[in-house]
Amino acid sequence: MFDNKERTNINELGEFGLISYLNKAVEITEPSTVKGIGDDAAVLDFSDSKTLISTDLLLEGIHFDLRYVPLKHLGYKAIQVNLSDIYAMNGTASQVTFSIGLSSKFPLEAVEEIYEGALIACKKYNVDLIGGDTSASVQGLVISVTSIGYAKTDKIAYRSGAKQGDLLCVSGDLGGAYVGLQLLEREKQVYLENPKIQPDLEGKDYIVERQLKPEARKDVIALFEEFGIQPNAMIDVSDGLASEIIHICEASNVGCKLYEEKIPIDPMTYDTAREFGLDPTICALNGGEDYELLFTIPQEQYDKVKNQLDITIIGYITEKNAGRDMISKSGNIHPIKAQGWNAFKENE
Repeated sequence: MFDNKERTNINELGEFGLISYLNKAVEITEPSTVKGIGDDAAVLDFSDSKTLISTDLLLEGIHFDLRYVPLKHLGYKAIQVNLSDIYAMNGTASQVTFSIGLSSKFPLEAVEEIYEGALIACKKYNVDLIGGDTSASVQGLVISVTSIGYAKTDKIAYRSGAKQGDLLCVSGDLGGAYVGLQLLEREKQVYLENPKIQPDLEGKDYIVERQLKPEARKDVIALFEEFGIQPNAMIDVSDGLASEIIHICEASNVGCKLYEEKIPIDPMTYDTAREFGLDPTICALNGGEDYELLFTIPQEQYDKVKNQLDITIIGYITEKNAGRDMISKSGNIHPIKAQGWNAFKENE
């Protein structure tokens, strides 16, 4: 993708030279891209579909730690977390813009790694990189991604569409990204205390990848299309299951019943959480960054999802006054509270 192997100061290229250099690796494959990089704005044509747009900002020290996040993984993840928002609307992701702000401490080769990861994600998900910007930054690395997609009007799934009696479903498993983060943070502290000690991540590949290299659930959207499943409401699980359930309930003016025993948690996530003295259910409810899809469907679609191994029915939607509760494994009822990650909470 890039063939430069030596350390090169970005100042030698300048902003326009850097943009020109990076753009050489960009390929356009999406039919809806009329004009990509190379003009003042991209030109897209979605014909008779509605356009979907979402933007995410990733800041060094807030959203990622370069002491254990490889740059290529960072570029890949930056794309994935943004595409997830398009899939959460039951849409097809088609284009992204990718902007980066960085200090002079980063050589050209570091920028190449970030972009290489981003372009790998774009190619894997059939998405065109159609623009972006580069800028100097005095406060660490900054990445901004805007994703663009489309969907037929009658296929779009909003948060506000859940109805009383709907089944509450989620894809994949939950809590892995949060537990993976705890593992990486522990190994970072060990390294800071003694740089001679190598990280001990053996046998923990799954949860580490859940944190460093998440996968947006494009495959679930394809499954919906194949089996004729139409979610009434949907959201991606970026801030924890509890937070996302509350978003759907508030937007739809409904309540819900969630069953703790139904929450899908991978055995590695469960066991590692216990090693850290953490409750695996709390990790799933409040951890975040799993990027699974939480959605509701009418009960008459039950037969379409009951045999899907990667979809779990975890509860159902009630009328608003019934509250938003989780029934524990022991049968106790607990109000669902959002205690997920808060971007504006001061570091303690």
